[in-house]
Amino acid sequence: MTQLRTVQVLGGGSAGSSAHVRSLAAGLVARGVRVTVCAPAELGRAHDFPSAGAAFTPVPRRGDPTAVGALRAVCAGADLVHAHGLNAAVRSALALSGLRIPLVVTWHTRAQDDGARGRVLRMLERRAARAAAVVLGTCSELVDRARTRGARDARLAPLAVPSSPGEPPVAGSRTRRELAPPERPVVLAVGSLTPDGGYGTLLDAAALWRELDPVPLVVIVGEGRERAALERRIAAEELPVRLLGARADITALLLAVDLAVLPSRWEARSPLAQEALRLGVPLVATAVGGVPELVGDAAELVPYGDGGALAVAVADLLGDRRHRADLVRRGIRQAAGWQTEDETVAQVLSVYDELISR
Repeated sequence: MTQLRTVQVLGGGSAGSSAHVRSLAAGLVARGVRVTVCAPAELGRAHDFPSAGAAFTPVPRRGDPTAVGALRAVCAGADLVHAHGLNAAVRSALALSGLRIPLVVTWHTRAQDDGARGRVLRMLERRAARAAAVVLGTCSELVDRARTRGARDARLAPLAVPSSPGEPPVAGSRTRRELAPPERPVVLAVGSLTPDGGYGTLLDAAALWRELDPVPLVVIVGEGRERAALERRIAAEELPVRLLGARADITALLLAVDLAVLPSRWEARSPLAQEALRLGVPLVATAVGGVPELVGDAAELVPYGDGGALAVAVADLLGDRRHRADLVRRGIRQAAGWQTEDETVAQVLSVYDELISR
């Protein structure tokens, strides 16, 4: 039997989509599939795709003819190309122009489509959706969005985000001592510091938590263009908030805190939400995108942009040990029902087999 040859294409590559591609590559290779990953060089260094058994070809982020030509040269020898994200999908569609090679596209998240930039993004989404033989959406809202953009075949693929390496409980205890005294509650948020991250709303809530005794400490992990503005506001208002920057020890941090919060404008299958529920950390999140179907009744959900609602939900949880314990039990039960990495690989491979058999 001829070995199936696939190319996995990453564009910008969020942490979640890049980790998924590495996990998918390892699973496909283990099943006898030849995998080449095309991505910006920095993603190759960060995720070490060759250690998963995949070949790696660096392709620049830019979409000029040189970059598209380099991608086309790699894809021309494939049986199937799988693009992850809008940027990768559009570039792959250009690279495959005139070639009879099926294109699968996974939409891991959605672009915010406000204003003039939104019109361009919607046009790109239509182009990507119509070029794909199959669009896989990581949540139901993305599947519906792909269909409205003209996808011929759009399916739900609730991808599993690989678990972080295990941390012993002592790692959480050590990290907790570094953050705050035992009696002071600690609330954790993780994500890129962008306008859509909802961190302004989180700071609104932190201002209200100053009335609590003891005052919770908010720690935010991540980097981004909003960092300077957040630092200025934290200093000006003397908010109980610390920006920790980029950290590799998210598991230890989750084990160290009392609550996790996800204040984002939109999420599909948030890695933070998944890791928090797996580890038994109570979660307060915005009821947006794929979050409600991901967490079910295992988290407290609040409207996006409502600092008062976020403040009340967190304060109520901090003051109710029984409710926190109930959320922990629900979270672990909810996480046990999510699709595993092995099931994710099997689902994707079944799509490949279907397209190749056509």
